[in-house]
Amino acid sequence: MLISNFSSLKLVATLALFAAFGTAFAHGQEVVNVYSARHYDTDDSIYEEFTSKTGIKVNLISGGSDALIERLQREGKRSPADIFVTVDAGRLFQAEEKGIFQPIESSFLKQQIPANLRHPDGLWFGLTKRARIILRSKDRTKEGDIQNYEDLADPKWKGKVLIRSSTNVYNQSLVGSIIEAKGKSGAEAWCKGVVANMARPPQGGDRDQIKGVAAGEGDIAVANSYYYARMLSGTDEEREAASKVEVVFPNQENRGTHVNLSGIGVVKSAPNKANAIKFIEFLASDWAQGLFAKGNNEYPIAPSAETIPVLRGFGEFTEDKVNAAKFGKNNTEAIRMMDRAGWR
Repeated sequence: MLISNFSSLKLVATLALFAAFGTAFAHGQEVVNVYSARHYDTDDSIYEEFTSKTGIKVNLISGGSDALIERLQREGKRSPADIFVTVDAGRLFQAEEKGIFQPIESSFLKQQIPANLRHPDGLWFGLTKRARIILRSKDRTKEGDIQNYEDLADPKWKGKVLIRSSTNVYNQSLVGSIIEAKGKSGAEAWCKGVVANMARPPQGGDRDQIKGVAAGEGDIAVANSYYYARMLSGTDEEREAASKVEVVFPNQENRGTHVNLSGIGVVKSAPNKANAIKFIEFLASDWAQGLFAKGNNEYPIAPSAETIPVLRGFGEFTEDKVNAAKFGKNNTEAIRMMDRAGWR
């Protein structure tokens, strides 16, 4: 049975796609079947280029991460899926815990993707990355006022911090990284300090936190780098808000800035495993990495791929090298910790 919240249009499209799967298999056509929680036109153009280069047809089903994970579990060994693509280490860990991925070996992927941005056992690999940055008011703060994530819990910022809710997976992974850096007791104290410093109850998305600083509701915001980059070329309102804040890459004197990722793995029951590996290797190429990054204002995973100009404009930064798998592993504890701190 299809997921209940699919629209009738998606139902028709999905049934047609399954028919296409069957036809492809019947005629011996080379295919790779992709379940993806990423929804960008750029991704589609990369997939088309993969088909052009390899002759392997990409059959795509899009949906929310939770819905696709549920679907893969329900389909089990009968699933036609070869690939699962999702966003954030927390969701990759959920898929890992539910036994959705299988390990793969690829010397090319080990070469292209840094060790901290792929699963230690080859269950998943990063596609793109984004930094969890601090945005400070240009008018009400000055350079050097805030330098580390730990500073967000400093009482000097009481009533000045704007950040999303504890239900946001980006914040959950950030807390997961704090657990790695400071231990459970240190991370819990940090969560309580952040809550005490909040300018308002958490509301809205990352861009809303930046807009809040621009409107004077707080002095510092926490957001993913790609949201700020989007605002710089967004609506008049967004550009105006973005012009009033300055990027801070936290923890440059110690462990580095927390980065998270979108990631990809081969499904355990993949009927086209060899094609799936070719697909991931293609997406890890410098060409595809550059296009992925450009399409969503993200940083490429591959160090040799080109970073887009707007992100280069933010400056170079040192990133936290803790393996992203640990953020996911800490996710459950992070959520409980945030709840105990009163982070809503």
